[in-house]
Amino acid sequence: MKQKDIKVLVVDDEVAFANTLAQRLRMRDMEVGTAYDGEQALSKLNKEAPDVIILDLKMPGMHGMDVLQEIKAGYPEIQVILLTGHGTDRDGEEARRLGGFDFLNKPADIDHLECKIRKAFQEKLKRTV
Repeated sequence: MKQKDIKVLVVDDEVAFANTLAQRLRMRDMEVGTAYDGEQALSKLNKEAPDVIILDLKMPGMHGMDVLQEIKAGYPEIQVILLTGHGTDRDGEEARRLGGFDFLNKPADIDHLECKIRKAFQEKLKRTV
C-alpha cells in the first residue's frame, strides 16, 4: 500500500501543536484528522477508525492511558503511538503493556515519527490479514 493510504488521528490538547503536526503529516501524503481530548478522539472512532493514532498522555478529562485502554478494548487493530512531553520510562512500559505500539517524547523528529507511523501501519496490516 502507498503511504497515502495511512489514516492518522492526532490527539493532543495543545491545539496549535496538534494542528501543526497534522499539517506536517498531510504534507507527507497521509490522511490526518485531529481531536483535542480523549472523549473527542473516542467519538471519532465510531465514525471512521484511523490506522494509527498519535496520542498525548496528559490531557484534561481523560488521561492518555485511559484513552489507550478504551481504544484497545474497542478497536484492537488500531495502532497507538503515545507522544508526550511529560512521559517517564514507567509510562512507556505501561503504554506497551496496554497495547501501545510505541512511546515517544516531545519534541519528536518528524522523520522519526513518520518512520514509526509507517511501522505501526505495517503492524496493523499484519493483524488484519
